[in-house]
Amino acid sequence: MALIPVTILTGFLGSGKTTLLKHILTEEHGKKIAVIENEFGEENIDNDILVQDNQENIVQMSNGCICCTIRGDLVEALNELWEQRKDKKISFDRVVIETTGVANPGPVAQTFFMDDDVADHYVLDAVVTLVDAKHGQQQLNEHEEAQRQVGFADQIFITKTDLVTPAEVDALRNRLMHMNPRAPISGISKGVVPLNAVLDLKGFNLNAKLDIDPHFLEQDDHDHEHCGHDHSHDHDHSTCGHVHSHDHHHGHAGHTDRIQSFVFRSDKPFDHKKLEDFLGGILEVFGEKMLRYKGVLYVKGSARKVVFQGVHQMMGSDLAGPWGSEPKQTRMVFIGIDLPKDTLLAGLEGCLA
Repeated sequence: MALIPVTILTGFLGSGKTTLLKHILTEEHGKKIAVIENEFGEENIDNDILVQDNQENIVQMSNGCICCTIRGDLVEALNELWEQRKDKKISFDRVVIETTGVANPGPVAQTFFMDDDVADHYVLDAVVTLVDAKHGQQQLNEHEEAQRQVGFADQIFITKTDLVTPAEVDALRNRLMHMNPRAPISGISKGVVPLNAVLDLKGFNLNAKLDIDPHFLEQDDHDHEHCGHDHSHDHDHSTCGHVHSHDHHHGHAGHTDRIQSFVFRSDKPFDHKKLEDFLGGILEVFGEKMLRYKGVLYVKGSARKVVFQGVHQMMGSDLAGPWGSEPKQTRMVFIGIDLPKDTLLAGLEGCLA
């Protein structure tokens, strides 16, 4: 039986999660979705659209969706949904989990790798993060939880863009892009996100395309003079011979985000054993600070791409397709809290064959 895809919906207080969940639970979109709602959320959906007995925590909606309110552990909620589905009491094809506005989505994501029962029935599809255009900058300045939500994201939506100027949206987008270059960013206003932009994103699929924003890789804070070629967005760096990493001194009131990202690229192959030992060591030391990391690796002796990704200390890798005619090149992105960028980059350089 196919695993049920799960989307984690996160975002700070007031970012628009409740509006999106109401849309899922009430609109005639034709999808059978189970929404797991944390009852400690800032605005409980039940008050507005659900009529239910307080003892009942799973309610079937008129449009075929289901609302499940967590009154205990997430694992228990997922297992209860699965049992009722297996007994044909309810029907759903996918799950959306709303985290509270002040929650770190990391432990929620880890649930799908650490609990055997959950892993047998569900697969984590993506973390979708909503950021409020009007209050997002301040929330990112004041709350590390808001930064974590951005760092974990596979897709970011800037909401309420109609309440601010285009320049303010651009500034927020630039900041988010530097914190998480692998997540596409879209702006929305006066309305909810289209469900096909939220579901089936395959953000946790090892073989999914590695998205690193090309503009992020073209910041001008390192010296390109010795490369001797034009820096357009899709060029090959093979003649440069240096690591493309970035310091993030982009201005937002002098604030430095604790959660930042950096990218490693190389046209030289990795020595598999050296890389395995190095990654194992850094996960042991910095695992809790490493929110998300993902890459396509060029490994010596392999005609195929190696893809890898992880959350905190949990890392997976897999063989992807052959390189074919495209240039063989490693691309890795790391997103974390106060990571020692220079140490990690030097260590990765030392793993090259």
